[in-house]
Amino acid sequence: MTRFKIVPLLLACVFCTQACRQSTFDRYFEDKSLRIDYMSMGDAQSQTAVVHELREEPVWGGPKKNLIEPFGYGEYLLEVYDHESSELIYSRSFCSLFGEWRTTAEAKTETQAWYNSISIPYPKNTILVDLKSRNKADMQFYSIMQHVIDPSSMFIDKAPLADNKVVAIQDNGDPAEKVDLVFIAEGYTQDELDKFFADAERFTEALFNCPPFDTCRDQWNVWAVGTVSIDSGTSSSGVGIYKNTALKTGYYTFGLDRYLTTKDMKSIKDATWNVPCDAVFLLINAETYGGGGIYNSYACGTADNERTLNVFTHEFGHSFAGLGDEYFESTVAYESYYNLEKELWEPNITTLVDFDSKWKDLLPEGTPIPTPLNDETKDGIGVFEGGGYLSEGIYRPMDHCMMRDYAPFCPACSRAILKMVDFLSDKQ
Repeated sequence: MTRFKIVPLLLACVFCTQACRQSTFDRYFEDKSLRIDYMSMGDAQSQTAVVHELREEPVWGGPKKNLIEPFGYGEYLLEVYDHESSELIYSRSFCSLFGEWRTTAEAKTETQAWYNSISIPYPKNTILVDLKSRNKADMQFYSIMQHVIDPSSMFIDKAPLADNKVVAIQDNGDPAEKVDLVFIAEGYTQDELDKFFADAERFTEALFNCPPFDTCRDQWNVWAVGTVSIDSGTSSSGVGIYKNTALKTGYYTFGLDRYLTTKDMKSIKDATWNVPCDAVFLLINAETYGGGGIYNSYACGTADNERTLNVFTHEFGHSFAGLGDEYFESTVAYESYYNLEKELWEPNITTLVDFDSKWKDLLPEGTPIPTPLNDETKDGIGVFEGGGYLSEGIYRPMDHCMMRDYAPFCPACSRAILKMVDFLSDKQ
């Protein structure tokens, strides 16, 4: 008879844990956002950061139970502490374009300052924010900025920003219990906004027709923000084309013609100030192949290239789930991007230093590590050499994957995506 009492007891424990996690949010936070704008400064050898501006914004779209991130991804980590008790009450990891720039040849000879921004739930009491950067030598995080914030300060900006047209493409309920994906219009003039909203719907359908996203559509809300650009299209500095657009995107990031990004995080954050937002995709009104994806910052791609929808899904894999590139033949601007003597943080590539923490549990029994690529192994999961821009020393889960050549996501990538979905929708 005892065994029939276990299930109710377990359910009671689950409900108690969820209630405790919700009460943590209610104790420390209000249901709105604190936006922290800061400047990253440095070069290839060192960096620091300073707060530039603070803003109160009316919407918090993130989870209210999963406040502490478990993944350990990213090049940066923001930790928020209750100032009085020193309790860790919120954390998120992320990457930035500035962090990528620090691995380029230019960063060896120049010092630069870049604008960045991150949002947290609005604190009820004074907090300490601690921004940390990952040191590639030991893969540990070290503080580069600490700042005490009094939420009642008169210097926190509360002014409303531009009231862009927002369309709910898919509304499945409470943003705290859903993943909120936001498409932002880039390079669409006022007369082209109808095209943007139609493009956003097309991209939404493409995402949820792609495994594993097709299995969790009910866990997502999708929004489209109609920011207006003066010029149509995007800049391409390498061929002398410069456009006045809402988000200041352009090809030739770090000199690569296909790398399409923006340094203008302020405009991105301004566009989403009143929209629930867990993930951002900049939908660019252009035809030329290109895009980019930065973990927990944004992804972007063009609307009308023949490979547009594949680029979207690939770059979204970077920005949403922290997936690494699995290709190794293409030219990149980075120099010594990975430390091959340490395990990588990306869930779908490995140096084998700590393969037990990666997809080892997904391998069929007897799979050789590394796995030789031949007719018997080429269609299954294994540990194949080549990935992360290098042909040697980094290994990928399958020969073909969305993160290499636009094939379907491999099992390791799919698992990482679904874990992130569950985390952001408070299911985990």
